[in-house]
Amino acid sequence: MQCNASYGSAGRGRDPRTSTPLHSTPQMLRRLPPCLLLFLLLCLELEELRASDAELLLSKVKPALQGWKHANAELATWNASATPLCLWRGLRWSTPDGRPLRCDAGNLSLALLVSIRLPAAGLAGTLPPELGAFSALASVYLAANQLSGAIPLELGNAPALSALDLSGNRLSGPLPASIWNLCDRATELRLHGNALAGPVPAPAGPNATCDGLHVLDLAANRFSGSFPSFLAAFRGLRRLDLSRNNFSGQPPEALSSRFPPEAFQGNAYYTWNSSPPAGHLSSRGVAGLVIGAMAAAVVLASVSIGRWARRGRSTEMEMLDGDDDAAQQRQGSGRLLVFEGGEHLTPEEVLNATGQVVAKATYCTVYKAKLMGTSGASIELRLLREGCCKPDAASCAAAARRIGRARHRNLVPLRAFYHGRRGEKLLVYDHVPRARALSDLLLLQLQPHKEEEGHARMAWPTTSSSSVLTTWPRRHKVALGVARALAYLHAAQGEAHGNVRASTVLVDDMLVPRLAEHALDRLLLPAAAEALLAAAKADGYKAPELHSMAKCSARTDVYAFGILLLELLMGRKPSEDLPSLVKAAVLEETPLEELLDAGMRPDEEGPLLLALKLAMGCCAPVPAARPTMTEVVRQLEDTRPSPTRTRSAMYSPTESRSDAATPTTIAA
Repeated sequence: MQCNASYGSAGRGRDPRTSTPLHSTPQMLRRLPPCLLLFLLLCLELEELRASDAELLLSKVKPALQGWKHANAELATWNASATPLCLWRGLRWSTPDGRPLRCDAGNLSLALLVSIRLPAAGLAGTLPPELGAFSALASVYLAANQLSGAIPLELGNAPALSALDLSGNRLSGPLPASIWNLCDRATELRLHGNALAGPVPAPAGPNATCDGLHVLDLAANRFSGSFPSFLAAFRGLRRLDLSRNNFSGQPPEALSSRFPPEAFQGNAYYTWNSSPPAGHLSSRGVAGLVIGAMAAAVVLASVSIGRWARRGRSTEMEMLDGDDDAAQQRQGSGRLLVFEGGEHLTPEEVLNATGQVVAKATYCTVYKAKLMGTSGASIELRLLREGCCKPDAASCAAAARRIGRARHRNLVPLRAFYHGRRGEKLLVYDHVPRARALSDLLLLQLQPHKEEEGHARMAWPTTSSSSVLTTWPRRHKVALGVARALAYLHAAQGEAHGNVRASTVLVDDMLVPRLAEHALDRLLLPAAAEALLAAAKADGYKAPELHSMAKCSARTDVYAFGILLLELLMGRKPSEDLPSLVKAAVLEETPLEELLDAGMRPDEEGPLLLALKLAMGCCAPVPAARPTMTEVVRQLEDTRPSPTRTRSAMYSPTESRSDAATPTTIAA
């Protein structure tokens, strides 16, 4: 306690007993016992180290990430003079003893940076070497941005880093060998979709087995040379992707026997052989033999939703990134693939969940269900209709894994996929409480707008529970969240959503949008997928060049987003051919306030005009003329409404943190 008191005063440069500046009393310091003087100096050094995280973030990391051309709106909250540390977007902090930092903490200078999570945030700078200097930094998620330059070798020396995701950027140069210094604690390393080149270096340190590394994704870069055979020694590796590089020759047998051909597809001189080498069985092959040998046990599983209760032979519980075969649980009926955040789910809980029908689609029935376990959490179940889904179990499982891999704040995550013995298929999602579809918020009833034109304008809800989208700042927030989700899917996941529309956007009571149903066409038969496309055409979201769902791409998603943005701006049904209405209004020199919804304010004309131009750019007839979703995010960020005018109405302290993870379960 005495040391703490002395340290608190000494840290301010004054003697705690006399309030005299220490530099003016050197005799007093000389009279201190040597051990006490050493301890005092150590306390001062620790204070300096602890107080340096926020300063280092502001002086080095922020300027590097945002670049020097434009200020980044996400990083604007990194402001020590205006915003508490706990509200700096995309960051998580802890106290020196490892507890989460509270907003009402008295001494924020002791905060340690734990996580940086800013996917699809419009970052356009470089990776600063100082990222390796944070003593407690455990995770860095910067996917789907425009970061360029090299990966600094200092990043591999970060003392606590365990998860690194830099997918979907413009990083170039070689992969530093120091990256393998993270092997003793890193669980995932994702560098997908950059321009990294040269051979992949082997670990230079004593740790050559990387036991803790479960996910390694180096796909879609420019790596060359032979396949990195040293990866065969990575004993903890559960998922590997080296596809779409410039590796030469065949992958080493030690790797090709452990991972599917898709992990090596798209390299120079590599021949896709879907069969494992002779004399070898993959881990799934061994699991299949074990499961077949244990298939004597049959357990009755009942369910109160619909009539999809079945008797089965075995169940395989899999994590998204794979599990050791010995750790897989086999019970119940059918097969349950469990992804990140769904580890708590069991076949019995899913099959015995009770609930009610909340929606019906051409390909599925949607239920809100409540688990019967101790948590009593609510989930959303989508039972795929018989005849709509692909019958092949292997292709369905592969598609489900791809869908379950996506994790973003503005996406509804897939938690599990159930494939019954008789072919029934069930998707398990989080239930988002107090959330409504954007289409329900936009359109409850129609009222005439201009009788002479024969058009109808949307009547915005007037009840307190649904009057949240009556101003442009609120609608802008929804549009920006949807744009970020799409930018993440396109850049970090390398796939299109395929069904962007107001009905697939869920908006909660904090105006946080979550995009649902991404890439579900991968699970459907062609006829069922084409039904989705027909619905998109009827509702006005279909891009003109899209003739089949198989040709869905990022550019067709951009078109659908443009229609959604026009829907928000104009307050009209998208089936009215909104781009044509805008073109006609321009030719007729119609005033902007007559074209846009009545909820728009005159003082927002500038941002509204820019947003209208952006929407029309997204709806360009020629796909190549449309912007990417990353560019859309940047433009929406640049036209964000002034926070001084909208902060109280739009944001809360908890919502303004963009690094909040999607909860494992959400109570109703």
